[in-house]
Amino acid sequence: MLSRIKEDIKSAIEKDPAAKNAIEVFFCYPGLHALWFHRIAHFFYTQKMYFIARVISHIARFLTGIEIHPGAKIGRRVFIDHGMGVVIGETAEIGDDVLIYKGVVLGGTSLQKGKRHPTIGNSVVIGSNACVLGPIKIGDGAKIGSGSVVIKDVPPGATVVGVPGKVVEKKTADKLALDFEHGNLPDPIADVVKIILKMQHELEQRLEVLEKDHNIKVRSIFHDYEEKAVEELPESDGEKEINNN
Repeated sequence: MLSRIKEDIKSAIEKDPAAKNAIEVFFCYPGLHALWFHRIAHFFYTQKMYFIARVISHIARFLTGIEIHPGAKIGRRVFIDHGMGVVIGETAEIGDDVLIYKGVVLGGTSLQKGKRHPTIGNSVVIGSNACVLGPIKIGDGAKIGSGSVVIKDVPPGATVVGVPGKVVEKKTADKLALDFEHGNLPDPIADVVKIILKMQHELEQRLEVLEKDHNIKVRSIFHDYEEKAVEELPESDGEKEINNN
């Protein structure tokens, strides 16, 4: 037990640049406290002492703001940074060296008993307020963007963003190191807008060449639109009085 606590503290110092020393981490990191409570609760859960297990997890929730069902299976060197609002369901499984930020939900999508929560691989990063739902698998080294809602399996090394979550980037097997940059993620919507704007610009240039070759002279589309908009605007009472005078 003592060796695991030391391992947890070392992992927190490595994953949180704000950590100054082991004493601070031991006393002031609710993510670690929640995990330590969970190990005790999980022991009673495996002994089928469910009520005691739930009482311990409930106390941990009250003290840390992190709710971990005593039935969840959590690996080594897992770090919950800040942690407020994190919810981990009964049949969730979390691998080693996973980094979880605040507001993350590992939830279920079914009322049926049995496996209904996600399985998280090793060295996964789950960004703030992300939801991973259902009995899906998140591959080793994957990265879940902040605010994403993931409802399908994620391959190893993939980066997922959006609602619902979509894979926007994949890593090769030899580059699955833990990546803390969960805020620096691709934006597929912005990429599509950029492509559309580029296509529009190219079409405008081609149209301009055609108009020049055929000696077609037209006013700017925006100029015509502005004039038409002004013509169609109803006059206010004050403007009517000025025009009548």
